[in-house]
Amino acid sequence: MNVLQLIEALRRLPPQATVLLEGDGGYSPLGGVELFSPGGGQPDEVLLQPDMTPD
Repeated sequence: MNVLQLIEALRRLPPQATVLLEGDGGYSPLGGVELFSPGGGQPDEVLLQPDMTPD
């Protein structure tokens, strides 16, 4: 999935919905988005990071 596909998928959802990331320990709210540019001819990547705020 690329950024455009992700935006289109999210656009079809309710704007108030919380974005969750699935992981080994269950689900975590989305805490951040970071662009990673590895260089060397490799494509840019977008990293979705969980919210690490303690409960």
